[in-house]
Amino acid sequence: MRNTLEKKASSSKKALRITIPRVVIAGLKGGSGKTTLSIGLISAIRQKGIAVAPFKKGPDYIDAGWLASASGIPCYNLDPFLIGEERALSSFISRTGGACPLAIIEGNRGLYDGMDIEGTYSTAALSKLLKSPVVLIMDCTKMTRTAAAIVLGVKRFDPDVRLRGVILNQVAGSRHESVVRDSIERHCGIPVIGAIPRLTDAAFPERHMGLTPHQEHPKVDEAISKTREIIKRYVNVDAVLGIAAEAEPLLIRKKAMPQAAVMSSLRVGVIKDSAFQFYYPENFEELQRRGAVLIEVSALKDRTLPEMDALYIGGGFPETHAIALAKNARFKKALSKAVEGGLPVYAECGGLMYLGESLTVRGRTYPMAGVLPVSFSLEEKPQAHGYTIVEVRRANPFYNKGTVLRGHEFHYSRVSAAGKRRGVFMAFNMKRGTGIRDKADGLCYKNVFATYTHLHALGAPEWADGMLRAAEGFRGRCPRQ
Repeated sequence: MRNTLEKKASSSKKALRITIPRVVIAGLKGGSGKTTLSIGLISAIRQKGIAVAPFKKGPDYIDAGWLASASGIPCYNLDPFLIGEERALSSFISRTGGACPLAIIEGNRGLYDGMDIEGTYSTAALSKLLKSPVVLIMDCTKMTRTAAAIVLGVKRFDPDVRLRGVILNQVAGSRHESVVRDSIERHCGIPVIGAIPRLTDAAFPERHMGLTPHQEHPKVDEAISKTREIIKRYVNVDAVLGIAAEAEPLLIRKKAMPQAAVMSSLRVGVIKDSAFQFYYPENFEELQRRGAVLIEVSALKDRTLPEMDALYIGGGFPETHAIALAKNARFKKALSKAVEGGLPVYAECGGLMYLGESLTVRGRTYPMAGVLPVSFSLEEKPQAHGYTIVEVRRANPFYNKGTVLRGHEFHYSRVSAAGKRRGVFMAFNMKRGTGIRDKADGLCYKNVFATYTHLHALGAPEWADGMLRAAEGFRGRCPRQ
C-alpha cells in the first residue's frame, strides 16, 4: 500500500503533505450493516498481510471493541463533537502510517445524519474533514430500481462527499441483485462492489445497546473468521483497497505538541472486566502519557483493592453481571472502605450504577457497593441517549467550577430511589442531555465523582488533569487491605 510523508512549503510556513490510503464505511441509517462489513473487511485485508488502523465515528464502545479485535490493534474514536475537528484530524494522522498503512473508518447512523439540519458532526462531515472516499452499504430489502434513486440522491445531496462505491445488503437472490446493481451503475455512475445476501445466522448477536460486546461473546475469533469469509465471498475487497488508495493527500501545518505535566508513577486502578468494559483507549493513553501506571482490577473476581492513588470505573453492563457483582461482598467492602479513606474514584454510567445501593433488573434487586445513597432500576426503553454538554456548577476534587465539557450518555437505567447523606451533591448542570435527575449529573461524595456522562480525553483534557490531580493529592494514603 502507498504511504508517504512529504514536507511541503505553504504560505511561507512549513506543512506536511501526507498520503494515507483510507475509506469511510457509511450507511443510510443505523443498523444497515456497517459494523459487520467493517469487521469483515479489516479481517480480510489483514489476511492479505496489510495492517489496518481501525477508527469509529460516533460515541461507541461496543463496535469499536469488535473493530479492534478484528484488526489486532486499538480502535480510536474520531467524533468531531467529542474531540473537535483539529484533534480528530491530528489523532487520525498520528495513528496511521508506518506499521498501519491503511485506515478503515466506520461511520455512525446515516451518512448525512448530524446534530441539526446542516448535518453538523455527521459521517459525511467527517469524511470531508479527512478527505476520505466513502463506500456506502445499503439495505435493499423489498427494493429494486428505487435503490438507484436513493444512491443518486446521496451522491447529489453533497457533491463534496467522495462517494466511490456501493455495497448491497440483504439481497434476495441473483435476479434481485442484477436489477439493483444495473440500476445503480447505469443511473448513478458509481460501481457496485459487493452484494451480501440475506443471512439468518448472525455472527454478532445483539442486546439493548447494540451488538453483544466482544468481551462477552463466547467465540470471538470464530465470529470474526465467519464474517471475513462472508465478506471475501460477496464483496470485492480489492476494489475497496483501490478506492482507499485513491484518497487525496492531507495537508496539515506542523504544530508543537503541548507538553502535559508528568506526575510520575501515580498508580491509577481501572476496573476492567466483562461487567465494566466501556473505555476509550485514548483515555488510558493520556493518563500514561502523563506518567500514570495503570492497574487492572476486576469487580467480579478480585476480593481486595491493590495499592493505588485513584480508581477509574468505566461503563458497561452491570445489569448482566448483577448476580456476580452482588455476591462479591469482600470487594464491595474493600471499595467502600477505600472511599471512606479518601480514595479518588471516577465512575461513568455503569460505574455510577455499581457505586449505588442497589440495582433492580426485571423485578429482582441486587445489592451493589453502597458508596452512594441512590438505587437504580433497569428499564425497557432508553432513559437517555445522545451527546451531552455539561457545566460544572460546584467545585469538586476533579473539576473547577465553570468548566464546560462535551460528552455523551446512553443508558437504560434510572435512579429509582435517592436517600440523603451529608456531603453528597451534584456537580454537573446539563446544558444538553438528561443526566441523573432534574437536568443534573455528577454525583459527588468525598473524593468520588460518578456520572452518566462519558468523556473523551482528547476533547476534555480537564478529565485527565482532574484524575491525576486528585491522585497526586491522595498519593500513598490508600488503606492496605
